[in-house]
Amino acid sequence: MKFSKPEFWDLKKPNFLSYFLLPLTLPISLNNFFLKKKKNWKKDRIIKVCVGNIYIGGTGKTPLSIKIYDLLNQENIKSIVIKKFYKNQLDEQKLIKKYSNLICKKNRLNALKEAENHGYKYAVFDDGLQDRSINYDLSIVCFSNLLWIGNGFLIPAGPLREKIEALKKYDAVVLNGNKLLNEKIINQIKEINPKIEIFESNYELKNLSKFNKDINYTIFSGIGNSKNFFELLNKNELKIIKEFKFPDHHNYKDDDLQKIIHFAKVNNTKIITTEKDFIKLEKKYLDKIMVAKIELTISKKKEFVNFLKSKHEIN
Repeated sequence: MKFSKPEFWDLKKPNFLSYFLLPLTLPISLNNFFLKKKKNWKKDRIIKVCVGNIYIGGTGKTPLSIKIYDLLNQENIKSIVIKKFYKNQLDEQKLIKKYSNLICKKNRLNALKEAENHGYKYAVFDDGLQDRSINYDLSIVCFSNLLWIGNGFLIPAGPLREKIEALKKYDAVVLNGNKLLNEKIINQIKEINPKIEIFESNYELKNLSKFNKDINYTIFSGIGNSKNFFELLNKNELKIIKEFKFPDHHNYKDDDLQKIIHFAKVNNTKIITTEKDFIKLEKKYLDKIMVAKIELTISKKKEFVNFLKSKHEIN
């Protein structure tokens, strides 16, 4: 589903509109209640790691899924990324395929069986934390520390798929963003689940040398959290004079891109977008737009790898 996230979702405290919509969160609450019991799934020969979120969109789950795939394969553990097929998420599917092996099907169980038949030792699920048809061996919840839990309410009164107390049933949290913002959040998480593993991550601009810090830039993106994109470029001292924001998974029309190109030309700027956006642009636009190649890094990589390997019980 494509939508522009309401600004009131990310207020530190719920406003009048949040409380007005609160009764509409009841279906989400009931759904979460009845999905507490997982379906029985046989003991697999494959370890299942789910990378998902409670806050809807923009938490870094796809970059983390790719990173986990990479880390496991560096350990000579044959791994695969699994993603449920959604027609409106072709951009993410293309991005995952660029950096990893991917099985993408309408049913995650069918994808899992295919992965097992091909001898993969680990299946990394990009999304699916709320899919109770699979008993994951490790469940990881991603958060952007810039957004954290927004106003703390469930959809549609807020941005949460589950209440924050759901962290009691998960194995780990990965916080993405500036470490200086993490202390208060970590304390909140530990109050809910003292045993949960917490890892810190950040985005790095892999191709910084391609950009000139002495000129101005126009940027655009259609991602879950455009704040992270802006902050990353700003942290690397790129001069941004205009930002065009679009809904997540936006399919760009000629009018969209012509508007951006015209603004950049009039204001003598270069244009930058994300790989997720760049990968779906028509060929005629590619030489007019620069792409920011972004990589997610884990602060305590060795500890994180050991956490992943803790379920390495391969027959």
